[in-house]
This record gives sequence, C-alpha cells and structure tokens, in this order.
Amino acid sequence: MAINFIGTGRAVPPKRVSNDDLAAQLDTSDEWIRSHTGIGNRHIADENITCSDLAAEAARNAMAMAAGYTGEDLTERNKAAAEIAPTIDMIVLATVTPDYFGTPSAACIVQEKIGAKNAAAMDIIAGCTGFVYGLETAAGLLSVNPQRKRALVIGAELLSKMINWDDRATCVLFGDGAGAALIEKTDGSGGLKHTLMSADGSGHESLLFRRGGTRYPFKKGEVIDTGICVEMNGQEVYNFAVKAVTDTIGALMKTKIDGYAEIKMDDITRIVPHQANLRIVQAAAKRLKIPFEKIYMNIEEYANTSSATIPIALDELNRSGEIKKGDLIFTVGFGGGLTYGGNIIIW
Repeated sequence: MAINFIGTGRAVPPKRVSNDDLAAQLDTSDEWIRSHTGIGNRHIADENITCSDLAAEAARNAMAMAAGYTGEDLTERNKAAAEIAPTIDMIVLATVTPDYFGTPSAACIVQEKIGAKNAAAMDIIAGCTGFVYGLETAAGLLSVNPQRKRALVIGAELLSKMINWDDRATCVLFGDGAGAALIEKTDGSGGLKHTLMSADGSGHESLLFRRGGTRYPFKKGEVIDTGICVEMNGQEVYNFAVKAVTDTIGALMKTKIDGYAEIKMDDITRIVPHQANLRIVQAAAKRLKIPFEKIYMNIEEYANTSSATIPIALDELNRSGEIKKGDLIFTVGFGGGLTYGGNIIIW
C-alpha cells in the first residue's frame, strides 16, 4: 500500500504588503526585517475573507490538478474540482485561526463549500507543524479502513486577524495563505513513507493566543484593549526551532525506507521547512552541513503562514516542475505547542 500525492494547490490573498509598507506605519525598516527574518513581503486577506475561504480555494486547485486541469480559467477549474469532490473520504484541516472558536470546525465549512458531501471533516491544532501532523493523521485513517481511499489535507491560516498590529515584534512576521494536498491510497509505491511527530509541552507559553480559552476566558464587564492575538517569546522559539529542525532532519536521515538502506544527503531532492525565519533554517543547515540549495525557501514573499507554509511550498515546487515523480522530499515543521516533526515523501 502507498499513500500517493495526486494533486496540490494553494491560495494566497492578492493584497501584497511589503516591509516598506509596514515601515510607513511602524518603527521598523525593510533592512531590519530582512536581516532578522528574511521576510520581504506578506499577503493579507480582505476583511470579509475567512480561513475556510482560503482553504476551499486551495482545495479546489488541488482537486482540479487531480482531475487533470491546471489552467487559469476558474469556471473550468471548478468543473474539474467538482468531478473529484464526491470521491473524497475525509478532510483534515490544520489551522490555529479557524472561522469559529471550537465549533464548527473550519474543515466542516470547507466540506460544504467544495461539495465533498461524502467526506468526514475535522480540524487539528499543531501550530506551524500542522500540515506534517495532518498528513500522518490522514494517511493513518486511510490505511485502517479499506473503504477509505482519498483524503484532502489542508493547512490554512488568517494570522493577520490574530495579530496585534501595534506590536512590531510579531506583526512583521506573519501572513495569510492556504495550501492543500490530495492524497490517495494505492497499490503502488512511493508517496508518504515516514513521519516523525514530536512535542515539548514545557514550552507551551513561548508561543500562544493567551486569551479566549478556558484558562483566560472573557469576564463580564471586562474592558479589553486588544483582541485575541499572538504572543511570542522570540528567543525561546528561535532556540527551540534550531534544535527541532536539526534533530528532525537528523532523525529522518536515519530512517530506513523502501529503496534506501540509509538516506544520504545526495539522495534528497529538496528539504521543505516551515517558513518562520530564514536565520533558523540557515543555522540548522550549518550545523548539519546541508548545502543550502537543497532547501526550498519562499519566506521572502509570503512571511510565516503557519500551517500553510509547507503545503504552499510543495505546490510551488510541484507546479514549477522542480520536483518530479520519484524525487525524495523531506518536510520539517516546528511551532506552537511546542510541536515539531517531519515527513519523508517519495513524490
């Protein structure tokens, strides 16, 4: 049995906000943001756009590819996607910014929007490692039931609505976007071969939405100056992330999978890390002596889109032809929780 990728898609808001745009409103600069993070731009959704809107758009693009359509005409794309929608058995959506708190899940809303009437649907919360966790969750659910064949795995975030735009330490880091992969259980080879999933809950306060849950609920009469927003201890997250990336790649390389008694650096076509900070990835690559050309980075254009960064990058690589059938791919995620992990994929 194999869990193969049959379609990928992404959705990014058209509004593009540069570092210079932010510098016109905040005490910051393009040079500071680039030198500290590698970010040059981010895409920000309009006020009426929700997490499920971006997720559904990315899903339609993935489904249309699976149906054989990769063009730009939205009518034709939607027709192709509609052919695939009834064949989807489940939707696993990784997000920390769903449409609603608690219920309904954003995945259920996506299910209705794309017409996947036969699909089970659920959200998972694993921070920026969400897509890594989501792939393994969906693959596991496909493998244990012979009636299940296809799953849609999505990472989608609208972090622009969960940021304190007066906090220059965090607001420059994030953007909005969604990425999706349609996976299928087959009798072939390749596909998702191995997943590492780990967590260090002792660091849960390093990156969080403090307000809004049962620990800090709203109290009647309380005056709130800012809404629920991201809080982060940057140095703690940086230290954790460098170690997480280093440990994850090292562990993945020691994994024995079909066709590889031992994975060597020359065997790997691309390493696709979570796009949080260029310096994190550079530090990990230096420790492991990884040629940086092996690593795919698009943080300059999109900033940190949390659980969406890895699937957006995979779709870019897939559609550009930079990864091809048979290529060995590593993904590496790290984020709130604190969670971390990675996937080994033979494309």
